[in-house]
Amino acid sequence: MSRAALVPSLGRDVGWLVERWAERDAARPFLTWQPVDGDLVTWSRGEFAAAVRSLAAGLAERGVGAGDRVALILPNCPEFLLVWSAIASLGAVAICLDPRSGPDDLAYVAGHSRPRLVVSSGALAGTAGSAMPAADVLDVPGLGAHRHTLESLAGPAGPRPRADPAAPASIQYTSGTTARPKAVVWTQANCLWAGQVGAAHQGLTPADVNLIHLPLFHTNGLSYSFLSSLWSGGQIVLVPKFSASRFWDVSVRYAATWTSVVSFCLRALATQEAPARHSYRGWGSSAALAPSAVTGGVPVTGWFGMTETVSHPVVGSLSHPDADGTMGRPAPEYAVQVVDEELAPVEPGGTGELLVRGERGVSLFSEYLGDADATARAFTEDGWFRTGDRVRLEESGALTFVERDGDVLKVGGENVGAPEIERVLRGVAGVREAAVVGRPDPMLGEVPVAFVTLAPQSEWTGATLAEHCAALLTGPRRPRAVRVVDDLPRSTLDKIAKARLRALLVEEDVGG
Repeated sequence: MSRAALVPSLGRDVGWLVERWAERDAARPFLTWQPVDGDLVTWSRGEFAAAVRSLAAGLAERGVGAGDRVALILPNCPEFLLVWSAIASLGAVAICLDPRSGPDDLAYVAGHSRPRLVVSSGALAGTAGSAMPAADVLDVPGLGAHRHTLESLAGPAGPRPRADPAAPASIQYTSGTTARPKAVVWTQANCLWAGQVGAAHQGLTPADVNLIHLPLFHTNGLSYSFLSSLWSGGQIVLVPKFSASRFWDVSVRYAATWTSVVSFCLRALATQEAPARHSYRGWGSSAALAPSAVTGGVPVTGWFGMTETVSHPVVGSLSHPDADGTMGRPAPEYAVQVVDEELAPVEPGGTGELLVRGERGVSLFSEYLGDADATARAFTEDGWFRTGDRVRLEESGALTFVERDGDVLKVGGENVGAPEIERVLRGVAGVREAAVVGRPDPMLGEVPVAFVTLAPQSEWTGATLAEHCAALLTGPRRPRAVRVVDDLPRSTLDKIAKARLRALLVEEDVGG
């Protein structure tokens, strides 16, 4: 697909995308919600579009207009997709937040992106109300219980407003090499790009049934799965979260043809027996994998993408698969190169940093919200986006992931920024230094482990520091262990030598 193929789409917006298929076949099934407990809930194309229109009207009645920011703090549920679509259709901006966020996380977002409204549920809505006092909080009870949980938020739908393609539509907070997550801004055009390009890369058509089990606040769930399916006109089956024990039952029950997985999912599914018959034609993941018992005999195509790249600059093919473990090849919609430390292209067989070139606000993110310096640093002088990931350019032309920046861990498929954990530890009186690295883990890939030095007479221990982190950090960001040491190893420039700490953990695992 060429850049020119997308040009007609740039005069459109997310609202148009929601209505597109509803106008063609309103009765065709679109969204199926299968909770762990509770009744099945479904929406046709027409019902989904009508609900989005009425929710957009209800938000407008509450004073939300173009450019206003609305935070979504919801787990996987139909309400997330409905409200996100309504916000973007209105020309407002959805802020997608991890439902495991704690008070410290939410207070930071409140001061950084300043949401006007928060949509959440239950105890988390109460936490949001305390941490985000300047925002109105809408508490949605009974998530996913039926198709009417959002009726109190709805209003009489009028003519649909048209949004500027260059206007912000969604903000995704992403972990990385800074002490606080960066807010990646997607425009309306970015969202259309995500749908059109993602559908093309996955070969999605109206006949596909896409099982979504990865978190919707992440790029994979929102861009690769939801927006791509919205563009293609296929069906979505949404579940609360990935479950190895339920995966095949749900897949067979709804005749799923496609799904996105991460390495954690593949490791977990190795403990399950795949059914003799199912409807999958393939899966998408970070690396190619030939048909196997784990996948039920279907191939896994590799791809590479980041929140900043919106879709996949590197993608494989089910029809012409590359070797196992490779990510694929440069996608035709992006320019890609692998460079050395001097930013010179590497030869085949060489390893270097992956650079991506595209159009800001279309194929690449618009900006890091409120951080012009970080946005500028993310690009080379001649406009290439620096991914910070090291890859190998194979002799075949395929790309293989080698390592990410040492300060970004991959814990069960989720990026965890070591500086976020170090910030919490350094904020403790009596902690002098803190360094966080990844320890290999057979199921999650790696987990964070912290090393700290203490001031004299400090009464903190590794165990009490771990408890302190658990109170402020959620899920995969919680260090699995905190070790108190006398000194931290140093490089020649007096920087903490994290490679030596990682090597120490690997040696311990081998020795143990």
